[in-house]
Amino acid sequence: MQTTSGLVLALALAAQTAAAPTATIHPGDQLNVQVYGQQTLSQTVTVLPDGTIDYPLVGGLRVGGLSVIAATALLRTRLERYVRTPLVTIEIAKLGTPSVLVLGNVKTPGKYELRSGARLTDAIAAAGGIADVNGDLPVARISDAQGDVRTVSLEELLHRGDVALDAPLSEGSVVYVPGPVMINVVVTGAVDHPGDIAVAEGDRLSMAIAKAGNSASSNADLNRIRVMRTSADGKTHEYTVNLYQALEHNDEAADITLHKGDVVYVPQARAKMNFDSPLLYLLGRLFIP
Repeated sequence: MQTTSGLVLALALAAQTAAAPTATIHPGDQLNVQVYGQQTLSQTVTVLPDGTIDYPLVGGLRVGGLSVIAATALLRTRLERYVRTPLVTIEIAKLGTPSVLVLGNVKTPGKYELRSGARLTDAIAAAGGIADVNGDLPVARISDAQGDVRTVSLEELLHRGDVALDAPLSEGSVVYVPGPVMINVVVTGAVDHPGDIAVAEGDRLSMAIAKAGNSASSNADLNRIRVMRTSADGKTHEYTVNLYQALEHNDEAADITLHKGDVVYVPQARAKMNFDSPLLYLLGRLFIP
C-alpha cells in the first residue's frame, strides 16, 4: 500500500513531467520555479541578457537556449548539493520582449520590442526592411548588451538562404545595416540636368546618365560619351564609351564603373535621336529626378 508521503512524491513527479514542455528559454523570459517543500526556493526569476538566472544557493545558472526540461534537470542537479532529492518544476511564466535598436540603411530606423527568441531577420523586418540597395547586400553589424560585436553577411543570409547566419538577439542588442557609400561625379553636355550627380559607389556610367536625364529633347549621342578621370598621381585619363552598344548587348564591362570626381561629357547627336527605340526610351526614363 502506498504511503501518503509516497503518494505526494508520485504526484509531484507527475506534475514535474507534465509541466516540462520542450519550449526553449530565451533572455528576458520570466520563469516560475517551484521546489516542492522548499518555500524559499520557489520563486519567479528573469533570464538575464547573457542567458543566466541568479538563483539561491546555486548562484548564476545558464539556462538560455535550453529547453524547459533541460533547465529543470540542470537546476535539480545543482540543488542536490544542498537539498535532498529536490523536486523541481520550471515553467515560462512570461515570454520576454527584448528591446532592440535597428540603425542604418533600413526604412524606419528605431527601437523595437521583438518576440522572445527574436533573430536578425525579425529586427530588419520590424524596421521595414532594407532601404536603398546597390549591388550585393551589405554586411550587418550586431552588438549585444555586453559590447561584443559580430558581423553577418546579409547577402549570404537573405539572398543565398544561409539561415545559420540568422543571429539571435537579446535585450540591448544594436543592429546596424550599412548603406551604399555615395560619391559625386559631374555630368555635362547633352543631358537634361547637367552638373553634380550623386551616385552610389560601384554604380556604372548608365546610372549617372539616367540620373542626369536623357529625354528626347537632350538629343544625346550615347555612342561617343567621354569620361575624364584624374588618378591619385594627378594624371588625367580619358575613356570613350559606346554606351548605346554596351546597353544593347548587356555588356557590363563596357558600361564602366564610375569613380569619385569623374567628369562625364555627353555630346549632342549630329541628327535628332529616334526615341522610338525601346532601349533609349528606357534609359531616358530611368531615375529621372
